[in-house]
Amino acid sequence: MSWASDDGWDTYRAIDDGYGTPPVTVASDARFDVAVVGGGAAGLHVALEAAERGARTVLIARKPLAESSSFWAQGGLAAALRDDDSPGRHAADTLAAGRGLCRASAVEVLASEAPASVEQLRDRGVRFDLDPDGELALGLEGGHSARRIVHAGGSQTGREITSRLAELAAAEPLIEVREGESAVAIATDEGRCTGVICEGGPVSARATVLTTGGGAALWRRTTNPRGAIGAGAVLAHTAGADLADLELCQFHPTALALPGRPQDGALITEAVRGEGATLLDTAGRRFTDELAPRDQVSTAILDRMDADASKHVWLDLRGLDPARFPNVFEICRAAGLDAGAEPVPVAPASHYLIGGVATDLDARTSLPGLLAVGECACTGLHGANRLASNSLSECFVFGTRAARAALEEPESAPARDPGRRFEPPAEATRDAVWRHAGPRRDATGLAALGDDPYVLARLIAAAAENRRETRGTHLRTDHPLQDPELDGIHLLVGSNGEIRLQRWT
Repeated sequence: MSWASDDGWDTYRAIDDGYGTPPVTVASDARFDVAVVGGGAAGLHVALEAAERGARTVLIARKPLAESSSFWAQGGLAAALRDDDSPGRHAADTLAAGRGLCRASAVEVLASEAPASVEQLRDRGVRFDLDPDGELALGLEGGHSARRIVHAGGSQTGREITSRLAELAAAEPLIEVREGESAVAIATDEGRCTGVICEGGPVSARATVLTTGGGAALWRRTTNPRGAIGAGAVLAHTAGADLADLELCQFHPTALALPGRPQDGALITEAVRGEGATLLDTAGRRFTDELAPRDQVSTAILDRMDADASKHVWLDLRGLDPARFPNVFEICRAAGLDAGAEPVPVAPASHYLIGGVATDLDARTSLPGLLAVGECACTGLHGANRLASNSLSECFVFGTRAARAALEEPESAPARDPGRRFEPPAEATRDAVWRHAGPRRDATGLAALGDDPYVLARLIAAAAENRRETRGTHLRTDHPLQDPELDGIHLLVGSNGEIRLQRWT
């Protein structure tokens, strides 16, 4: 399998791929204050925050909590914690990486509230890595102008955080954890979300919070687990909520390039480049700034691959301490690579779908009663290119806000089954999305993708066709320049598929 950074297994009916967990049987009239769909970092945090405020909460997780995508996250949390850093500096780096498309208010929220989120996790018992003086060991990653990345267990941050939060959630009497349960539809009544329809029956709630992860596994070459197919976005769209920025998918520069082998697409965290790993061409020469933002590094790699007529470049990890990045070196060993002795082949792969369910700064969607947090959501925080390690910070900063907002929702009608069901995409869709909406796109390919049977693939194609420029992760070979008239302009997709342009502040 591949490893990635957000929860994506939680909302779709299982394909018989060997990963299935039998669904649980639940009462047909279950009622809660808050229903959280998705058992990764964002979902666990929202559930804990809601329960600690007295809300009866259900956490619906298709896979066991220890198998969420967040569990495999190699990156850390970005927060300005040192005296020589500041939230303002963090915000400036985020805005620069976002290529003129970040929602400034969302950036300010993240940068100012991330330090408190780190401290809250420490208070919850998460053990972050410390330096010899007993202070937090802060890493450096691409696009950051200061050391501000907090890790746990080296490159096992996801494992450490989700394991601890899962332990707390299991012990919280106000949280009912339903592992092995799948959400198949959002229930609505008179224009309001009233809960979620699961395989075992409806679950009514004043507020439903989607924390289902992203959709980067819609692209055939991906760092994500196969379940990251944008299920939350499809559920929300079908129920009537707006989506935004679907044309923007971040391609991570350094995923193992081993076509036909199980480790193809496995993520090599950006943190290794922050500690000295270098990118080399076929002649063994460095060719780019390894600590530039991800879109810039990915483009440099693609250009070098073209120039060298190669399917990959090389990532040189020699000289790094394997104990600092244990799962990186283990992934390489499992692939038969000795990363301590020779460079390993890498190439860009889809990693993070920036677009998702459009929300405000308190995670509310356009459908009352429905909220979204994490990679399934789109606040405009990341602009056209996500700054490394902002995504985990986003889960906790906006997760806290979502829990507060959820408790402000009024009582709703019981959840009633709308009769529709989410269905996952076919394998042909993954091939088509990679071929037509990969790191480089054009109008001809996007038009072909517009006929795909999977609704999210069609919406991605429509949004990508409508953004007729190159900006950040969105590289149009037929529109190679950035259009200044589109600065700050986001593409929203309504429930009828109509695209409209909005400026977010």
